[in-house]
Parts: sequence; structure tokens; C-alpha cells
Amino acid sequence: MKKFTRTLLSVGTAICLYGAAANADTLKIALAGPSTGPVAQYGDMQKIGVFAAIEQINKAGGINGMQLEGVVYDDACDPKQAVAVANKIVNDGIHHVVGHLCSSSTEPASDIYEEEGILMITAASTSPSITEKGHQMIFRTIGLDSMQGPFAGQYIINNVKPKNMAIIHDKQQYGEGLATAVKNEVEANGITPVMFEGVTSGDKDFSALIAKLKMNNVDFVYYGGYHPELGLILRQAKAKGLDAKFMGPEGVGNPDISKIAGEASEGLLVTLPQSFEKNPANQAIVQAIIDKGEDPSGPFVFPAYSAIQVMTAAMTATGSTDTEKLAEYIHANTFKTTTGELAYDEKGDLKQFSFVVYDWHADGTKTPAQ
Repeated sequence: MKKFTRTLLSVGTAICLYGAAANADTLKIALAGPSTGPVAQYGDMQKIGVFAAIEQINKAGGINGMQLEGVVYDDACDPKQAVAVANKIVNDGIHHVVGHLCSSSTEPASDIYEEEGILMITAASTSPSITEKGHQMIFRTIGLDSMQGPFAGQYIINNVKPKNMAIIHDKQQYGEGLATAVKNEVEANGITPVMFEGVTSGDKDFSALIAKLKMNNVDFVYYGGYHPELGLILRQAKAKGLDAKFMGPEGVGNPDISKIAGEASEGLLVTLPQSFEKNPANQAIVQAIIDKGEDPSGPFVFPAYSAIQVMTAAMTATGSTDTEKLAEYIHANTFKTTTGELAYDEKGDLKQFSFVVYDWHADGTKTPAQ
């Protein structure tokens, strides 16, 4: 592992923490993701998980005699703002980060963290390219597009069996990456999509797209991207009489898609991480989240909780906050977390992660697909 010139935070560094006991040492952990913008709901999921974990750890006495403090940074899921946030975290002297959320933001930020010797664990970014650069400080607690895309593809092949399939994406790293992975999987198994096209994030009128879907007699659409655009596509498709089933990734698995699409969201297929909030072993955490008036069911809540668990378990085992030592320990060990036992490969990716296909309902709830 390369050596870093920047001075790393020592265990004995004292920082004032609101709510902590007097004279207690504090370790700041940055939480980077969207607090504003069209996908801020997913940033809220990260916050719920991270702060629930920090609260539980602090109640149990903290880590190596320190209390933890989460510091939120808003990147709005915008790559340029993510770079500014990463530089701000560097300048603020924080050396441990959970985030970012959107892959297009995480990738440029991760380059800065690697250069500066800052440990980063993302609970949401799934693009394989983030960890294909040989970085040693970058990890995830979620699976890759290269896992989720083929998984969705196999469900389409074996369960949907479409006659005329279209694949649509939002031209962004996350959405297009997943769409491409699905395309490759279905084509390798004898299904040739009649359309593979991109829409522009932020668009409101999808009349031309829907007309083309109807012209091609499309009966199934896979969408790679986030819920704001797909919600509008679903609503407008229903209004224009398109009789097609839709499927999307965890980026559309948000109750707000039902607020946008209404009844048109009924029957949408969504690939998501397991419903970790239903695991009996997590019920005390679930109740603590509910008691704060928050929702434990978002797909990134428990992966974010696990990111804190992995990071702090390494701190406890090494007796250090030195990020180089932590990264070496994380690469070499297995961690018991709220999302299961996590083990890492040389890239910082999980060796195993399971996705589940759900039927989405118009009331914003989901049930496992048959």
C-alpha cells in the first residue's frame, strides 16, 4: 500500500462534541451525499442508518475511548459539488467518510480521498468503475451493478419472458451502467432488446419516448436510473395507453415514485437489497429508528449502518484510527453487521451481496415478487 504524506488523525486527538461527556475525545466521521436535489430521499436513508449506528456505539461507550460525531456534507448527487465536498472534508481534517451516494459523485470524490489517505465506505454507489482503479482506501457495503444487472436480467429471462423488450436509462453512470449490464445479460440468453435509449435526467415530457415504445410494440421496459424520471414515464405511459410492464433498480425503490406515478406504479418490478429491517436480529435497531420518527425500510439505511460497523470494528481491532491500518484490516477480515457477514476482495468490493426482486405497489409498499 502506498504511503501518504498527510498527517492522519490520532486516537488521542481531542475535539469538542455536542452531547458528549466533558473531556471525552471525539472522532468525526463525514457523511457525504444528497441533502438537497431530486434524490435527497436517498441521502436521508444514509443519514438514518449512519446516525442510528453512531448513537448505538456512543451509548455503548464509543470506540477506543472516543465518542463519534457525524458531520453531514451535501453533494446534491452532483459530481462537481461532490469534488468540492471531498476537498472540504480534507480541509476540515476529517479522515473517515461514509458516502457518497450517486456513483457519478462517488467516483471523482474517491480519487481525492485515495490521494489524501482518507478512508471511504459507500453504502449506495454500485458502479464497478469506482473500485477498478486500484484504490486501497475505498470500500462499499452494497453490491455492484455487475451483480444487480445480471440478477435482474435472469429474472427477466426466466420470469417475464418479454416479446419486445426495451431498455431505457438516464445517461448517468449509475443508470446507464445498470442498463448496459441488463442488456448484456439478456442478449447473452437470446433476448435482443428492440430499443436501448437514454433520456435526460430532469426531463418532464416523455411523449416521444412513449410513442416510440408503442410503435415498437414494447411489452416490457427495464429502466436504469432514479425514481423522478421513471415516475413520470409510468404516469404518462398509462395515460397514453402503453400496455407494458416496467422494472428498475434500487434507485427507483422509493415511496415517492408512487406519489409521482400514482396507480401507474402498481406492479412495477424493483431490484433491491434484502429487507434488512425485517431481520429479527435487527429489531432493536429498527425500533430505535422508529422511536425517532424515522423510516428504517429504505434500501440504504442498513448498508449505511453497516458502513459504520465495518469502520469502527476495524478501529477497535487495530486500536487505531490510522486509515492505512484500517484499510489493511478491512481488506483482510470478515465483519458481522446488520446486513450479514461482509468480506472484501482486493478492490474493496464485497465478495457476496444479494438482491431481491419486489413487486411495487401504488401505496408505496413492496412485496417479494413471485
